[in-house]
Amino acid sequence: MAAGERLMAKDKSIWCVSAWNDNGKEAAIDANKPELLYRTDFFPGLGWMLKRDTWAELGPKWPKEYWDDWMRNPKQRRGRVCLRPEVSRTYTFGLVGVSQGQYWRQYLQFILLNKKAVKFGEMNLDYLLKENYDAKFDQEVYASPEAVISSIPVSGQHSVRVSYTNNVDFKMKAKQMRIMDDLRAGVPRMAYQGIVPFMYNGQRVFLAPTKPWNGYVEK
Repeated sequence: MAAGERLMAKDKSIWCVSAWNDNGKEAAIDANKPELLYRTDFFPGLGWMLKRDTWAELGPKWPKEYWDDWMRNPKQRRGRVCLRPEVSRTYTFGLVGVSQGQYWRQYLQFILLNKKAVKFGEMNLDYLLKENYDAKFDQEVYASPEAVISSIPVSGQHSVRVSYTNNVDFKMKAKQMRIMDDLRAGVPRMAYQGIVPFMYNGQRVFLAPTKPWNGYVEK
């Protein structure tokens, strides 16, 4: 969190730092790379930090319930992003709470909690700044060979890209690859610029929109 706070001070597009990966099931992450961090347009909602001035903006209008989806509303998010890990550093208690255990049985009880210490404070994390991240991330994703789900190699050495054309297509392919398939305000969980990185059969996969991508569509 402390390392993330320094990035928030440098990059006004970052409005939260999260310790949570919604797709953090063991089969969907690389547990050997706990140092991996990403930008995401999706507000994760578990184990997170805001800056004081952001709370001053949001606090006076904070809702009594379902504040996580409220945070995901474009009127609150205003194009800002969160930082999130490959391997979660927090977990949910389960069936107790306002959400009444939504997604617990299918996804959240299987989230893997990190057990390896990472000295983020000693690392150069400037690669996560928007000016350094966007072009490199886009290049990595769209330079990856396109694959259909049935042909994704097991434990391949290089990343692959699975394309989707719209929200319905995203949901179908996400479900097929056993990651969370719901969207909030049109944003897939853990997506950045429409792209969701995860592991499938030991292979790094980018579930990515076809180009040109014109932004998130709520419907």
